[in-house]
Amino acid sequence: QVQLVESGGGLVQAGGSLRLSCAASGRADSTYTMGWFRQAPGKEREFVAGISWDNRSAYADSVKGRFTISRDNAQNMVYLLMSSLKPEDTAVYYCAADLLDYSNAHYWGQGTQVTVSS
Repeated sequence: QVQLVESGGGLVQAGGSLRLSCAASGRADSTYTMGWFRQAPGKEREFVAGISWDNRSAYADSVKGRFTISRDNAQNMVYLLMSSLKPEDTAVYYCAADLLDYSNAHYWGQGTQVTVSS
């Protein structure tokens, strides 16, 4: 089993920045593709960003150019730097490990709330 714990969420004004962190423990494998997803109230969970073991990254069109995903394999950490935040970025953000595709993963964190005020 892999445990994922997110941190760094909070309330920020539009145009501001936040950095989310995800700590992986247990049978965390540095070869896993890691990612961030989000779910806004009344909406389905959606892919935000993903990063492979060799640091190839992918982003949803809605966050491209504003968000940056990174990882530290030695520390079993994954980060999401979010800049130029918009109210529509408000959601619960989930860290995921061992992504299967752009909608599924084997392991999920409990989520952290990000609220962007206008």
